[in-house]
Amino acid sequence: MKKLLFVWLVGYLLAGCSGGVAQKPSNEEPFRQFLQTHVAKVEPLSTKANLVYWEAATTGKPEKFEELKQLQLQIRRIYSDANDFTRIKAFDESKSVREPRLARQLDKLYCAYLQNQIEPALLAQIVELDTNIQQGYNNFRAQLDGRMVTMSDIYTILTTEKDCAKREAAWRASKQVGNVIIDNFLALVRLRNQAARKLGFDNYYTMSIILGEQNPKDLDVIFDELEWLTREPFARLKKDLDAILAQSYGIAPADLMPWHYHDPFFQRTPLVYELDLDQYYKGRDVEQLAWEYYASIGLSVMDILARSDLHDREGKYPHAFSEDVDRNGDVRVLANLQDTERWMETLLHELGHAIYDKYHDPSEPWLLREPAHSFTTEAIAMFFGRLSRNAAWMQKMLDLSDDETAKIKQVSDRYLQFQQILFVRWALVMYNFEKALYANPDQDLNSLWWDLVEKYQLLKRPPGKPDAGWASKLHFTTAPCYYHNYMLGELLASQLHYHIVHKVLGLESDEGLSYVGDPRVGEYLRKNVFGPGARYTWQEMIVRATGEPLSPKYFVQQFVR
Repeated sequence: MKKLLFVWLVGYLLAGCSGGVAQKPSNEEPFRQFLQTHVAKVEPLSTKANLVYWEAATTGKPEKFEELKQLQLQIRRIYSDANDFTRIKAFDESKSVREPRLARQLDKLYCAYLQNQIEPALLAQIVELDTNIQQGYNNFRAQLDGRMVTMSDIYTILTTEKDCAKREAAWRASKQVGNVIIDNFLALVRLRNQAARKLGFDNYYTMSIILGEQNPKDLDVIFDELEWLTREPFARLKKDLDAILAQSYGIAPADLMPWHYHDPFFQRTPLVYELDLDQYYKGRDVEQLAWEYYASIGLSVMDILARSDLHDREGKYPHAFSEDVDRNGDVRVLANLQDTERWMETLLHELGHAIYDKYHDPSEPWLLREPAHSFTTEAIAMFFGRLSRNAAWMQKMLDLSDDETAKIKQVSDRYLQFQQILFVRWALVMYNFEKALYANPDQDLNSLWWDLVEKYQLLKRPPGKPDAGWASKLHFTTAPCYYHNYMLGELLASQLHYHIVHKVLGLESDEGLSYVGDPRVGEYLRKNVFGPGARYTWQEMIVRATGEPLSPKYFVQQFVR
């Protein structure tokens, strides 16, 4: 293991958008009344918009996207109300809101209103374009050999096909939607930047980070150090992988191209070592496995699955997500399940999001019934998603023999380690590209994308002029300026794992640990992570839950060798 040189600046990360709360005589009743009026307006609209989005995502109906657009506009107009924002600033500047839950809600409202202080016409343009892009993405189906294919079809081809020409065709098909939406998407980026600059920020990316209670410079430190720590291990692991892939296709390693790596963006490790983990999930009901596992640790997901939409069909959103509809227990998952390790991981991951939302303390105010931060819910999703490649977990859940488990362990640890290091390299591409995208959306983004892919993922760019296939990555459109939170989530997932192993379960190591059947895991998470919701800043929640600030050292100990 390399010596850890990480400089963690958590002490300097923003704890909120307002200036903090000084000790002055309390005058909180007017703010309580403002809160009641605000929530009475926003809560029903938010619930309705979430339900309509669910219908739009599961059916692809144009009228649902139009209805969603109108609801989003209504909500954004509430948060763009200049008079309300003036009152919120006055509450903040008075330093008189001291009760912790009220102060936390004031801080959250300040952030939410600030980013929406733009003129109505510009706001309407942004919502219009955003909704149109989502609709176009949702309804698009790639063309391959004269027929429409789903992303599930493409994943199957990239995972199993040995014919390199067919692989290339499928890979290119997976990128087609990017070229379809690119003009609208870049127009949306420019509008977002226009709005951010009117609010005093360099661009929309900077605004999103700061109003997300993070510091851009500190994130740069984190990602620079992660790049250095993983550079050599990744190059070594990829060299071994390239030898295996090249042999399987009957080509030289130097001839490998992006379509040879099983995932359209090379963000998952191909299952090509001595054992293919997919064989253990073949014919198994991944929904049932997920339900049984979560129940065994005291976190029932039966009601979540009953409301969910889990199977592929025409017009449906082609990937997966979890949605908290009403912050009052209506939580559901959209997926397109197959009996593969990828979909076992995905369902465990999305249900991790779902249980975080389900188990918020219902006595908390509505504004605080959400995760402490978007990356803290990603941490829970990743904590559980990792189990699909855990040999001990597979043995318990799939009823495997000791001999089978021993064989799996020989490769599953390699898969899991490579997956985590690979994800760092992929996250570096997304992080640096999206920063550059919003800094200058008029540069040659297509070439920039491949410059970063070559630098961080060590992939060769395809011949010919690069196109906008990068825009097929749905996060650019549906979750802008968000991807760095997945990496922070991985860091926190490892920190939570360490704390649970050593402090909650009292074990010396995690050797042979599956978590299956141990309700102490669920109890700890419900009490320390899920229940408080956003009552505390993410910094305070992590210290309360693990006894120390967020640190990368546990991720490094676990995976970087």
